[in-house]
Amino acid sequence: MDVTIHASFLPHDDPDAALAFYRDTLGFEVRNDVGYDGMRWITVGPADQPGTSIVLHPPAADPGVTDDERRTIAEMMAKGTYAGILLATKDLDSTFERLQAGDAEVVQEPTEQPYGVRDCAVRDPAGNLIRIQELR
Repeated sequence: MDVTIHASFLPHDDPDAALAFYRDTLGFEVRNDVGYDGMRWITVGPADQPGTSIVLHPPAADPGVTDDERRTIAEMMAKGTYAGILLATKDLDSTFERLQAGDAEVVQEPTEQPYGVRDCAVRDPAGNLIRIQELR
């Protein structure tokens, strides 16, 4: 079986802020930027990994989502409990410095975890938890 991860989805509530974070702060390339009916989907990813992307999407865009569900999603995003992703880097310290310089909300500075990884955590502009672990 030959299965790869092509794309992962993270919600955004401000496409310009999301674009600035993922493109300008994390250094991802923009692969697609599509607007439809007042909403915007932005696909980004590492330049050296053209087959792996993150799709930044408007939350609750599905027409089957109820107003109550939309409110719940908005509340969870505001608390930072709706979505997250785990990234990896060879140089955690310089990546963390870049995130700090880009005004990312720091959740945890680089830390040696008891389960054997060194990582940090920040939130993107939508509140999504972004953990970044150091490759060893």
